[in-house]
Amino acid sequence: MKIGELSTASSTPIETIRYYERQGLLPLPARTQGNFRDYEQPHLERLQFIRYCRSLDMSLDEVRVLLRFKDEPGTDCGDVNELIDEHIGHVSQRIKELRALEKQLKDLRLRCGTVRAADECGILAGLSQAAQEPLPTSRDRKHLRSVHGH
Repeated sequence: MKIGELSTASSTPIETIRYYERQGLLPLPARTQGNFRDYEQPHLERLQFIRYCRSLDMSLDEVRVLLRFKDEPGTDCGDVNELIDEHIGHVSQRIKELRALEKQLKDLRLRCGTVRAADECGILAGLSQAAQEPLPTSRDRKHLRSVHGH
């Protein structure tokens, strides 16, 4: 099948398919005499696997590891279990962070219970006040991620 057909069959944009090829996740297909890419059923199945893993918010590196095991079916799957356990940890940490964010937003929303002039808005005042506080640097965020297992 041509790339457009693969795109339609997998609900994947053509550029994403090409990106996965460049990343080595999807093997390059054979070419027709007219130099068109000629994808086969295994390409579709692999692309569907990649897309499902991505829908579980797995990184490309995590998908790459899983594909390596899929390509070597006789290997021990202990590392697959470990990868999933680590991913569960990342998801749990993100859920905690999102709950903290939700609480911040709800607290902020409580600052303005009625409609009033913008210069009297408790939400805008709270945002302005918080904006004056230093934000964590990218180095701090990386440190927090490493401490929290990201």
